[in-house]
Amino acid sequence: MKSRWIRIALASTVSLRAADIAEIRSIMANRVESGRAVGMVTGVIDEKGRQVVASGKVSLDGTQQPDGDTVFEIGSVTKVFTSLILADMIEKGEVKPDDPVSKFLPATVKVPSRNGREITLLDLSMQVSGLPRLPDNLKPADPANPYADYDASKLYDFLSRYTLTRDPGEKYEYSNLAVGLLGHALALKAGMSYEELLRRRIFDPLGMSGTSITLSEAQKKRLAPGYDGGLKPVKNWDFAVLAGCGAVRSTVNDMLKFVAANLELTDTPLKFAVRRMRAVTKGIGAPDLEIGMAWHVFTKFDTRIWWHNGGTYGYRSFVGFNPAKKEGVVLLCNTFMDNDDLGKHVLESRYPVTTFHKEVQVDAAVLEPYVGEYELTPAFKITVTREAARLFAQATGQPRFEIFAQSESEFFLKVVDARITFLKDGLILHQGGVDQKAKKVK
Repeated sequence: MKSRWIRIALASTVSLRAADIAEIRSIMANRVESGRAVGMVTGVIDEKGRQVVASGKVSLDGTQQPDGDTVFEIGSVTKVFTSLILADMIEKGEVKPDDPVSKFLPATVKVPSRNGREITLLDLSMQVSGLPRLPDNLKPADPANPYADYDASKLYDFLSRYTLTRDPGEKYEYSNLAVGLLGHALALKAGMSYEELLRRRIFDPLGMSGTSITLSEAQKKRLAPGYDGGLKPVKNWDFAVLAGCGAVRSTVNDMLKFVAANLELTDTPLKFAVRRMRAVTKGIGAPDLEIGMAWHVFTKFDTRIWWHNGGTYGYRSFVGFNPAKKEGVVLLCNTFMDNDDLGKHVLESRYPVTTFHKEVQVDAAVLEPYVGEYELTPAFKITVTREAARLFAQATGQPRFEIFAQSESEFFLKVVDARITFLKDGLILHQGGVDQKAKKVK
């Protein structure tokens, strides 16, 4: 849920220097103390072992600090598990990568194709299916839990009437629908639920006993409640037919076992499947980025990082590793706050990481002159509105987000790394190392 605003037992010690761990701890503390996050847990791993660092609290109204066994929603990191199931089924000869997904769905479902090219299982895994990010009939009864009532009948209805706008395999487009469909199709092929398929193929073989979709009573007690970017409590998400795109809940300790399997730091039954997931990549049309089977590949500073992130309304996650150096990182947070920069920074120290400012209170009378419309370009404007002593900004075609004061004229967003400086006749949007001035037009 990323906004576009201009997205075998291991040893207890790790080779990262104490200074590196201290830096991770400091960055996490800054995000908690500046009001960006309620609680965060980061795990690092390499050939010498692993270490877990935590900051903040499990909940705003409690005192307990999260740890490696605290349960979080991991959102779209689930997609990597779905593709690992596919890779394992390919390795075992149960399916082929170029099998059309229609082969595994009821005969009554008309899966769209184009120019004679059908959507394959590998297309779904590599985000080149031609399917949109979400189906147009995803109209949740409860918007706070958007996937809970999207069932197979709705999925089949969408597929049967959708017309592809390009050939499958032609172009990358990130799609929750596509990977949710993949998980559903593989579960049908296996003759069991998607959750049971995960348990048998991945969680049990890797010893990930704290990871599941349906939480046990013990897991519920360890679940960190989720908070939005403004630190307001939000509902947990439930998934029906699209579970394969984002339904898993896990812990840092369990996810480190998963990373260890991908780095082959442990000998597991999935080693050939994890190799297959990285055996083929495709450019996505963005600098320094490729896609494998679910994993995104970031190449910069002579470092090649395999990673995926995730986000539901109340959580953010990041999992990444560098196979060449046998290093990995897991970061789980129970607040909708982008932490990709920290995850990448752990694996490549030259990747920049953001330091956040602490929020201050500003009188409503000071905020009122900022209300209005600001034009960056004729096609891109930012509308600023006020509710009592709270200020909000909404860019063209994007959701409205609250902006928070760090002084009487400087504000920041909590959902992405962006700041706004108000001037007498306009504002400056600071994002991605670029300062863009906008004139106030209304």
